[in-house]
Amino acid sequence: MNTLLATTIFESLASGVRLDVYRLLVKTGPQGMVAGDIGSALGVPPTNLSFHLKALTHAQLVSVVQEGRYQRYRANMALMQDLIGYLTAECCAGHPEQCAELCHPISAHP
Repeated sequence: MNTLLATTIFESLASGVRLDVYRLLVKTGPQGMVAGDIGSALGVPPTNLSFHLKALTHAQLVSVVQEGRYQRYRANMALMQDLIGYLTAECCAGHPEQCAELCHPISAHP
């Protein structure tokens, strides 16, 4: 992971719609979802959704596979794990055992 890629990822997730799409795809796991089902689940019109899916794909946060006339999207969990590692690599000056309590979530997001 490098700073440019990390910045691209954060810029992509700065949109509420894109964040919702990514979180939905994380919930669905490896089977992913086709674009129409994503739009229906989130109440996002197809033209608007297409714009957001393109941005997520450009940031490498999601992958897309053509299935007949549909496109199936999947969250790139490996990239998110790399981003988390990048952000926390120097936790507590390289001694993460000293700040283990910081690794626990403060509260769950609704």
